[in-house]
Amino acid sequence: MDYGPLQRKLGYSFAQASLLHQALTHRSHSTANNERVEYLGDSVLNCCIAVELYQRFADLKEGELSRVRANLVRQETLAELAQELELGTYLRLGEGEMKSGGFRRPSILADGLEALVGAVFLDGGFAASQGVIRGLYAPLLDHLEPHTLGKDPKTLLQELLQARKMPLPQYAVVGTKGAAHNQQFQVACDIPQLAISTTGFGTSRRIAEQEAAQLALALTQK
Repeated sequence: MDYGPLQRKLGYSFAQASLLHQALTHRSHSTANNERVEYLGDSVLNCCIAVELYQRFADLKEGELSRVRANLVRQETLAELAQELELGTYLRLGEGEMKSGGFRRPSILADGLEALVGAVFLDGGFAASQGVIRGLYAPLLDHLEPHTLGKDPKTLLQELLQARKMPLPQYAVVGTKGAAHNQQFQVACDIPQLAISTTGFGTSRRIAEQEAAQLALALTQK
């Protein structure tokens, strides 16, 4: 397979093609797979993102930096970045994984991207992997809202109302349906001072509250 397009998207050309080959080999394909290099890539990725956030956001405290970093290196984010690289096209999977669509599975894509970062580190060192990560994350980092990224709707709504010196929203379960093992909760979120009342649904009270808060948050911004 021609790995040229992938390397051009990465902005990095491997001196040791065997490392790239290993990074793209899933454990379902063979015993010589990317699990160990993925482990390494995970650590390198976390370190590089930590450095980027530290340098870009001098006003953020430790807890805030950790929250933002966790959001940037979570599986969903990594899978999206892998999709932009069309990484699934290059992954070497076992027959079963290939037939079941493993090349589209978020967990496999995320692991593959971490392995790729680890391979770059082994091939070119920390500076090379840092350059690749900066390139991959540039669109996200350039438009990052660190004070809201990774916060759930209830927290964002609470912070907004506190900033306006207003009472916190009132949540109440207004209905449930279904058997005990499969209940659907209906929760109301009321902000009388803004004449806002929304209703959320979910398989738990917490999920329903978050949905109601998200709807209320949207109304406060109109």
